[in-house]
Amino acid sequence: MVTAGKVNNMLDKNKREQLISELQKYFMDELDYELGQFDGEFLLDFLSKKLAPAYYNKGLEDAKAVLERRLTDITEELYEIEMPDE
Repeated sequence: MVTAGKVNNMLDKNKREQLISELQKYFMDELDYELGQFDGEFLLDFLSKKLAPAYYNKGLEDAKAVLERRLTDITEELYEIEMPDE
């Protein structure tokens, strides 16, 4: 199971800092609110915990659908080359 802690651990320090900076910029540009570093880190952790599972699971569903389509194609191709019983 992927948790927010695991998601945050998957981000290297530079990526995490970049995301926090983007959150801070969004808050300033859109909400005219200065989001501090600590608050930005807390918000990133919260969003990761709440949103990451939904996006992760959607990605898994999409990958599963691709694999199922490809497996169907392979199965059909195998039937095409199957030799008839005599």
